[in-house]
Amino acid sequence: MNEENIDGINGCSKVRTGTQNEAALLALMEKTGYNMVQENGQRKFGGPPPGWEGPPPPRGCEVFVGKIPRDMYEDELVPVFERAGKIYEFRLMMEFSGENRGYAFVMYTTKEEAQLAIRILNNYEIRPGKFIGVCVSLDNCRLFIGAIPKEKKKEEILDEMKKVTEGVVDVIVYPSATDKTKNRGFAFVEYESHRAAAMARRKLIPGTFQLWGHTIQVDWADPEKEVDEETMQRVKVLYVRNLMISTTEETIKAEFNKFKPGAVERVKKLRDYAFVHFFNREDAVAAMSVMNGKCIDGASIEVTLAKPVNKESTWRQHLNGQISPNSENLIVFANKEESHPKTLGKPPTLPARLNGQHSPSPPEIERCTYPFFPGIKLTPISMYSLKSNHFNSAVMHLDYYCNKNNWAPPEYYLYSTTSQDGKVLLVYKIVIPAIANGSQSYFMPDKLCTTLEDAKELAAQFTLLHLGPY
Repeated sequence: MNEENIDGINGCSKVRTGTQNEAALLALMEKTGYNMVQENGQRKFGGPPPGWEGPPPPRGCEVFVGKIPRDMYEDELVPVFERAGKIYEFRLMMEFSGENRGYAFVMYTTKEEAQLAIRILNNYEIRPGKFIGVCVSLDNCRLFIGAIPKEKKKEEILDEMKKVTEGVVDVIVYPSATDKTKNRGFAFVEYESHRAAAMARRKLIPGTFQLWGHTIQVDWADPEKEVDEETMQRVKVLYVRNLMISTTEETIKAEFNKFKPGAVERVKKLRDYAFVHFFNREDAVAAMSVMNGKCIDGASIEVTLAKPVNKESTWRQHLNGQISPNSENLIVFANKEESHPKTLGKPPTLPARLNGQHSPSPPEIERCTYPFFPGIKLTPISMYSLKSNHFNSAVMHLDYYCNKNNWAPPEYYLYSTTSQDGKVLLVYKIVIPAIANGSQSYFMPDKLCTTLEDAKELAAQFTLLHLGPY
C-alpha cells in the first residue's frame, strides 16, 4: 500500500471510533491480501483480488448495496458480503469528511455468487434496526435519444450517431404505433462500454446539441431488468410488440393458435403490444420461434418471452449518480406517443419513477376495497398509529417518518421555470427543521415536473432516499 492510500485511511480514521479505525482496515488487508486504493470519491478494496488472472468478471456479477450506515466501513462490510462468495472488488462511496455515502458496489467472481448475495443479504439487518438493500448492478451502455425527426430511418440515425459520438455499436428504433413508415420520435443508442456511453451523454447535453436541425433530448435508457434463469425457465407468456393499433385480441389468439390449436390460454393487448398466455411453457417457446418476424395485419411483429414483473422494491444505482429503487408496475400510454418510454425492449413501465428520477417506494401492498355494511363499528385512529406499509405515497411516508422521529413536519417550498417549448416546470425544495442546521440544510431533486402532484411526490421520494442512513 502506498503513502497516498495510507493517507486516505488516516483521513477516515478521524471520524471512526472503536474497531472502525485505521488498524481495522490494515488488519483486513493483511488478513485477506487485498489491496485498497482511494480515488474519485470511492475506496476500492481488491479489483483484482490476490492471484487473479485474466479479465474481470462479466456483467451481472456486481451488486449494488444501499442504506449502509454512514459510520460503517470495509472491516465490517467485507466479512458480511464474503458469505455469498469470493469478492473480486468492493467499492465503498466516500464523503470528503471521511464518512461513507451510504452505498457501495460489490463485484463477485461469478453471477451465481451475486445472485446469492441478493437472496441472503437484501433487507439484511446489518446493525440493530438498520437494514441494507442489495440488488444487481449493471453498467448502462445505452442512451435514450428523444425528439428525433419521425421520418428518419434506423440507418440514418446510426450513421449520424457514429459521426457525433464514438463507440456506437447499434441503434434501436421502433416504428410508430399508428404509422409503421415512421419512427416514434426516439431511439436507443448502444455503446461498446459504459464509459463510451457516458462520454457521449456528456457531449450530447440537452439544449446544446442538434441533429438534423432539431434540439435532441438525451438521457440514460432505463436498464433492462434482470430476471434469473430459473425464473425465466418457468415463463409461459410471450410479449408481442409492433402490432397494428387495429389488430384485435381475437386475431392475435387465432394467429398464435395456428401452429397448435388450443395452445393459447388468453391474450391481453395494450395499444400496439400484447401478452399471449399459453397453457404450457413448451408451446410458448415453440410459438416464439415460429411467430417472431411474422406479419399480422401487415405489421412485422417481434416476439420474446415476457419478463415477470418484480413486485418488490429493489435497490439500483444508475451510473449517472442517481441511487434508485426499482418497482415495476405496468402503465399504458394510451393517447400520447410523445410520452417516450426510456425502457428498451419491453412495454412502457413506471418504476417508482417521476421524470427519470428514481426513489424509495414502499413494499407491494394489497390495494382493494371491501363492502361497508350497515352496523360495522368504526374506531377513530391517528395515521401515525398505522404501519409504514399502509402508505402508498412518498409524501405520506415522509410525514410519517418525521413524526416517528419526533421531528416537526417537513416544509415544502415550490419553485418553477419554463422549458424551451414554453411548458411550466415545477420542483419542490424540502426542509426538515429538525436537521436543517446540519450538513444537509435542504433536499431538492435534480429533475423538474410538469404537474404539482408529481413535483411534490418526487421531492418526498428524493428526501426519503437521503434520510435513509439517519
